Amino acid sequence: MNVRPSPLHTKAHVIASDAEALVVAAAYAARIRPGAAARDAERRRPFAEIEDLRATGLLGTTVPRAHGGPEVSIRTLVEVFRIISAADPAIGQIPQNHFSHLDNIRALGTPEQKAFFYAGVLAGQLWGNALSERGTPKGGYANMTTRILRRPDGSHSLTGRKFYTTGALFAQWLPVAALDEEGRAHMVLVERNAPGVEVIDDWNSMGQRGTASGTAIFEDVSVSERDIVPIWRYDAGPATRLAFGQIMHVAVDIGIAQEALADTTAYVRERSRPWYGADLERAGDDPHIIRRVGELFVETEAAHALLLHAADTFDSVLTAPPDEAATVRLAILVAAAKAAASAVCVKVANDLFALAGTSAADEKWNLHRHWRNARTHTLHDPEVWKYHYIGDFVLNGRTPPRQALIV
Repeated sequence: MNVRPSPLHTKAHVIASDAEALVVAAAYAARIRPGAAARDAERRRPFAEIEDLRATGLLGTTVPRAHGGPEVSIRTLVEVFRIISAADPAIGQIPQNHFSHLDNIRALGTPEQKAFFYAGVLAGQLWGNALSERGTPKGGYANMTTRILRRPDGSHSLTGRKFYTTGALFAQWLPVAALDEEGRAHMVLVERNAPGVEVIDDWNSMGQRGTASGTAIFEDVSVSERDIVPIWRYDAGPATRLAFGQIMHVAVDIGIAQEALADTTAYVRERSRPWYGADLERAGDDPHIIRRVGELFVETEAAHALLLHAADTFDSVLTAPPDEAATVRLAILVAAAKAAASAVCVKVANDLFALAGTSAADEKWNLHRHWRNARTHTLHDPEVWKYHYIGDFVLNGRTPPRQALIV
């Protein structure tokens, strides 16, 4: 089914500061949390919730001050989407690529592109995603079949098929990864309702159901010069792109872990019965449960601290002169945070049932959504390879392949 997003009915609020962004995020999370379990259980797409997100102004938080935005820190950005992901990680994941692609505009965009696209984002426009393809032997841009070709009259034509298009169903613009005639990679910005664009709602995953990360098809779509960003230029020098997309994924995982732990402790306090051999009145007094909850809390907070350390390092790198060693170290720190977050969110979501007991498995609570969301989201880039690249860098000084730390 090809579903088009509704038009923007009101102009978005423009957030003024980092502090306001955190307050707005907390208020938005409070609005979407009560319906999260039902949306997941019923596989409902969060159209109304995304409309609300647009109106908050949170989608414009990274727009530079020179273009009317608040230009919040990376630390604030990841905290905003950790807060939202705790309330509903599907909604928290949807803007991940929005911000990654906006960072491409910051790094490589022309003055015309910045003026045009930043204005739209401040008005509430959401950018989707159309990077990955099914059926290619390996990931990465070099194996893409999607092409952006110049026509005889000087215009451009985009043709290709994408999957894992998180956010595309709700977006006004779709950033599409494509190769030109010379095999160079570009980000091609296409209007969601442009002729030749079809977004198919065929996402049927066990977790992160609301992301609608299905198929997008582009058939001879006309593209102007303004809408093409030459991301192949990143290969010419240091680029924080190595870490930008990843750090947002870490925020999603931490949010899942924190909410799963909160639901675990609430269930144990309010509903769980003590093990019959423990001779206790309350499950919350079981020393084994107490210890395990303490361990999970420590691991979750440690992963969160790694995220904030990586975010602070990111902010430092952005304000310093370009430095290849600094950007590689940043990518390693973000990878470390991602490895820790991936492990702990799956662990907490799994241990929830061992700690809360058999009744917690009742479908009416839908507590298994935490595990399904954690397991699905962490498949994006396996932690085992994060540890490999980190270890090889620390032990042997080998810089990881660029593509390994970008996605």
